[in-house]
Amino acid sequence: MTFDYNTTRKKLILAEYGRNVQNMVKYIVDLPTKDERNRYAQVVIDLMGFLNPHLRDVADFKHKLWDHLHIISDFKIDVDSPYPKPSEDAIRFKPAPLSYPQQRIKYKHYGKTVELMISRAKAIEEPQRKQLMIQSIANFMKMAYVTWNKDSVADETIIKDLREMSNGALQLEDNVNLQRIEVRTPAPANNRQRNSNQNNKNRNNTNSRNNAGGSNRQRSNNSGGKRY
Repeated sequence: MTFDYNTTRKKLILAEYGRNVQNMVKYIVDLPTKDERNRYAQVVIDLMGFLNPHLRDVADFKHKLWDHLHIISDFKIDVDSPYPKPSEDAIRFKPAPLSYPQQRIKYKHYGKTVELMISRAKAIEEPQRKQLMIQSIANFMKMAYVTWNKDSVADETIIKDLREMSNGALQLEDNVNLQRIEVRTPAPANNRQRNSNQNNKNRNNTNSRNNAGGSNRQRSNNSGGKRY
């Protein structure tokens, strides 16, 4: 006895419709008359719409269903479709490969963006605008440095790296302080648990004092109401 596994079956062309729909379409392709193929095709179209109700929110969803019918049949089905038959070349079109930059990044913790910003800043001719751009780049470099190194950095280090990356073309003015970047180290788990327990203890003490004060006031009122 042999078992029919998915690995031995024909690959599903549109998996969202399942194996049964693909088998139905294959059956329709082999029908002898076009009248039969048209009747069965309409039934399968209705079933496909029922299996994928989200397509009803798509414009011309009926058109999409008929396109999917042709695709599932590997463009072999011969029926009277109310829409033009889709082009096989358009469906199997492969986009051009995406090109990736092959240039080496000298300072990886600053990233490619800083290199692009430096090249743009070099082209600025207006001195004041250029200095503002240089300072913005330096502030960004300091933020990137702290983000990746998890440590503070001296402004002199950023100024030196900027000078080297721009081949001496970009330099900050004297006595310029870069933005302060704080490094926040998360508290250890045991400290957080200790703080949580202390907060709960403080809340319990407060509730106890409030309850005790309410009881004392109640006893005072009761004793004041007695007559001797």
